Amino acid sequence: MPAPSTRELIVEKADALFYEGGFEATSFADIAAAVGISRGNFYHHFKTKDDILDAVIVRRMECTRAMLDGWEADGDGPRERILSFVHMLIANQAKIMAFGCPVGTLCSELAKLDHAAQDRASDIFGLFRDWLAGQFQALGAGDRAEALALQLLSRSQGVAVMATAFRDETFIRSEVAGIEHWLATLPDISSSN
Repeated sequence: MPAPSTRELIVEKADALFYEGGFEATSFADIAAAVGISRGNFYHHFKTKDDILDAVIVRRMECTRAMLDGWEADGDGPRERILSFVHMLIANQAKIMAFGCPVGTLCSELAKLDHAAQDRASDIFGLFRDWLAGQFQALGAGDRAEALALQLLSRSQGVAVMATAFRDETFIRSEVAGIEHWLATLPDISSSN
């Protein structure tokens, strides 16, 4: 695989800095230092911080699509694919405890700033919602598929927020087990339509 371009490195480092420190608190100088380039070279690739934010959102959308496509290809069925989503909480628990959910924290910060990019950032949640709704549809949820997808998304976001607040791995594992139990009760959804 070829080495990433300077532009790709800027977007990658900006993505990490926006996640770990917040969009508003991250400066051009922070990103340039993380990449190891001069500010002049930096401005050759991005003129404004909003330009970088747009590139970060595009990167997150692409990474999310690739992850969902991978789960689609690897999962044995819709229930197992949904569990792939749920198990992200455990796989990423150290980062979630330290910084929260990358999508949730960015959406919340941009909403507080009344930033024009907030809707584009929330489109990442839309990818998850639509993909999860498709999995619930395959389980026989019928017209409840989107509501179940949103319920799972909101529950996972709640777990991420509380994990950040309490920094407790046991809490995360307990909540994931609760979600797994909830998912195990879903064979009855096709008969409740």
